[in-house]
Amino acid sequence: MRYAALVFCFLSCHAFAQYSGPAVQACIDYAKKEQKAGGGSARDIVFERDQSLQLERYTRKLGSQFVASILTGNGAVVLDSAPSAELAFICLLENEKKPLFFEWMPRPFAPAAAQCLRSPELQKSPRACYELLHRVADQDLTLVYAQRFQEANERGDAAVAAFRKSNDEWKQYADAECARRRGIAPAGIAPDDYALACHVDLIRRRAQDMK
Repeated sequence: MRYAALVFCFLSCHAFAQYSGPAVQACIDYAKKEQKAGGGSARDIVFERDQSLQLERYTRKLGSQFVASILTGNGAVVLDSAPSAELAFICLLENEKKPLFFEWMPRPFAPAAAQCLRSPELQKSPRACYELLHRVADQDLTLVYAQRFQEANERGDAAVAAFRKSNDEWKQYADAECARRRGIAPAGIAPDDYALACHVDLIRRRAQDMK
């Protein structure tokens, strides 16, 4: 709890350059140790080595504890034969090899493709995983649509017509965009799977926009 204020303060700061030093592995090891101590059954913990991986030189005390730097980025908890949990994280360090605190945080709009390709078992046949994520996302969107339709219905025919027009045009966009992505599927991912993952991503965003 004593680190909460620092976490929220840091999240409002500007981005820094991508980092690739020893703090990355130190924080991964620390996260794995905490996960194991908590009785978790994760297969692995991974960090994305991309532009989201940043280190801020903090060099201040938090209470009586000196914090030299703060590592943030995106990562995942890899599970056996199940979609991975795609998350963001923050790791406070006394120095670049000594973490003090690690916390997972929600990661809005994490890519569905990654969720179905982290587990070695799912990599062999990821289609069922994509279909599962699609069903869950579609159910969430259907629930949100029902709520928004009820609101539109209470406002009259014009609101209902606008609601339906918005949904129809969004579906046309989603179909067109995912057809485009099917044509640029990365090597090793079936084009139809890549298109289905696209639909999952867009449905999730649509549901969030409609909430």
